[in-house]
Amino acid sequence: MRRYGKHTDEDDIRSRPNRKGNRPRTNIRPKHEDAAEGMVLTVDRGRLTCLVDDRPVLAMKARELGRKAAVVGDRVALVGDLSGKKDTLARIVRIEERSSVLRRTADDDDPFERVVVANADQLAIVTALADPEPRPRLVDRCLVAAYDGGLDPLLVLTKSDLAPPDKLLELYGDLDIPYVVTSREELENGGAADRVRAHLGGKVTAFVGHSGVGKTTLVNALVPEERRRTTGLVNAVTGRGRHTTTSALALPLAGADGWVIDTPGVRSFGLAHIDPSRVIHAFPDLEPGTAGCPRACSHDEPDCALDAWVADGHADPARLYSLRRLLATRERREGD
Repeated sequence: MRRYGKHTDEDDIRSRPNRKGNRPRTNIRPKHEDAAEGMVLTVDRGRLTCLVDDRPVLAMKARELGRKAAVVGDRVALVGDLSGKKDTLARIVRIEERSSVLRRTADDDDPFERVVVANADQLAIVTALADPEPRPRLVDRCLVAAYDGGLDPLLVLTKSDLAPPDKLLELYGDLDIPYVVTSREELENGGAADRVRAHLGGKVTAFVGHSGVGKTTLVNALVPEERRRTTGLVNAVTGRGRHTTTSALALPLAGADGWVIDTPGVRSFGLAHIDPSRVIHAFPDLEPGTAGCPRACSHDEPDCALDAWVADGHADPARLYSLRRLLATRERREGD
């Protein structure tokens, strides 16, 4: 055993080599104050395409972010090669705070939520009036997710040449949701796209809908220079369409200042992550009436103070019915 005297030199002390050949870990992380700002346009197998100074830059998430994932619409900070040239790769070192989040779970029993889109201003819920038949319960679930995530809803009803919109519009009339009714002919001529575009200017709008409702066809009409395959066939037996969009994609709105985010067609929209107490915020005429509710009130129980609030004439009974119908979607499947 080697012993050292009082006058040892630093070179005499043996150091244990790092077997992995990398630097030792540290809790100090760089601040990356000079990082460039960007917006995530799409995510594909761990590679993220971001918009940096009007040019697309391919990037990957930095290891220091851990399990935190960036999604379409996220505002991020990037370092590295930001030229956007072929075979270059930047690093996302920071994900900025989100102003809104659209989330869903696979079903109501799934504890793992999935963030679909971040920082969107509104959610355009696209549903066909026929072929496939409309699914009000799925629309209800999308509305709940929009209210919970801080997005303003917009109803877009397609294929009005196959069925009238009156019955479906009556179902949502008390919610005061803006809507646009379109037909296949109008989409081809561009008239419907112009009316939808009037609701999108200056906003980031995420489009969501059941497969086969014409969502991607509408997006193509709004963003003609970014043509995407739209020939999704509707199964005659199940009424379900074939997916034509496989990943969320943010596209600049043609002829206006705004963004359109096309998302894959959904077959279900789980709400396991939803806190019912947050949905009431979308009903400002009812929210003051909850002051007398018991703690953790579901707003659909005998002791709920909203019944007395509405009975005293402070709000329309139809609004309370709409609120409770939306809250009840967590106990019902979309096809019910």
